[in-house]
Amino acid sequence: MNKSYDVIITGARCAGSTLAIQLAESGFQVLLVDRATFPSDTLSTNTFFNNTTAILREMGVLDQLLETNVTPVQTIKFQFEDTVIEGPIPAVDDEDTAYCIRRTHLDHILLNHAKSNKNIKVIEGYRVTDVIYDGETVIGVRGEDRSKKVQEYRARLVVGADGRNSKIRKLVKSQLKIISPSSIAIYFGYFSGIHHDSVPKFEVYKRKDKMAILFPTNDHLYVVVANFPLENKTLLENFKEDPESSFRQFIDDHFPNTTLSYRLKASKLTEPIKGLIGYDNYWYQGMGAGWALVGDSICFKDPALAQGIHDAFRGAQILANILIKNNNWQTNQWETVAGEYQQSMEKEFMIRFYMGCELSKNEIITEQQDAINKIISTHPSAIEKFLGIYNYANEPVDFEKELQRIIGNFS
Repeated sequence: MNKSYDVIITGARCAGSTLAIQLAESGFQVLLVDRATFPSDTLSTNTFFNNTTAILREMGVLDQLLETNVTPVQTIKFQFEDTVIEGPIPAVDDEDTAYCIRRTHLDHILLNHAKSNKNIKVIEGYRVTDVIYDGETVIGVRGEDRSKKVQEYRARLVVGADGRNSKIRKLVKSQLKIISPSSIAIYFGYFSGIHHDSVPKFEVYKRKDKMAILFPTNDHLYVVVANFPLENKTLLENFKEDPESSFRQFIDDHFPNTTLSYRLKASKLTEPIKGLIGYDNYWYQGMGAGWALVGDSICFKDPALAQGIHDAFRGAQILANILIKNNNWQTNQWETVAGEYQQSMEKEFMIRFYMGCELSKNEIITEQQDAINKIISTHPSAIEKFLGIYNYANEPVDFEKELQRIIGNFS
């Protein structure tokens, strides 16, 4: 087996497989490794908007993903207290449909697509234990294969696409740039037998300091999410002792002004409830001498924004484009290339990163915000701009300008 490559990517899910495919199509020799064997699940909202649909179609995997009995979604509904903001997802690149695809399907199909490229070597069940240095430059990885045999591989670049608890990030001691702790506990489950709210929608409900989110996914299931403050020790203890009963009681108690309780009553939990209890929004240095980070390895924000999968795909595209453009990089060019990558990532994602940080504070809706929500809900142009933030159809500043225009007409 070849022991030397242009790029080694650790982590073969959305970010890793996408990066491998992009680089391989430009002639790079890529080693793609993951400690898991696929199909394999991971903690995720599973959700992406139609801007990501466009990327998947361009990659050539969308048709196969749509064969997984997934529910197409073209509408988003927010309910803040009693105010409903609802509308069609704004079109992006002629795509108008979003999806919530289980990672057992999404990651496996992406990995198989990567395996079909002759320039990509895939090793599943490989656990990285260390990086190899030449001076201060990373030149490879050391790890154990499925038989516990130590294997070393070398490359011009080692990329950590290995998630929130990135081993590569820890080994290279990437600098933490920003951190914003969340005050929220998140629990979610997969339920069958939930009726759609007229049509399939992405649904978000917030009352006081509690939130419920619904995403229709594969095989007629719904991902149902419950968010509440970490400081609510009674709820935390209840969820730990009896997750399903606590989950259903949470919906019954805190969302009486919705159809959620009725819709969940006849539903069946198909898998154990999972939780994310306390997490940080963070941003790390993305590249150094011989190494780079992508996906959740470099930055992570509140899952309620449903941006993680898109960030993985788009971030991989950004890194691939920079590496392809700088294909003949040398050791003394790392600082320049790293600066370009950091600036490109921050330009693309930083605004929504700060949105995630604010969302994680879980602030109760003020009277002023409630009044603004009511204005948005009655103006289709404001709804379109508001929803367009989530799929990059427009930027937050465009929504703010439209809101100012509408409010200005009242004066």
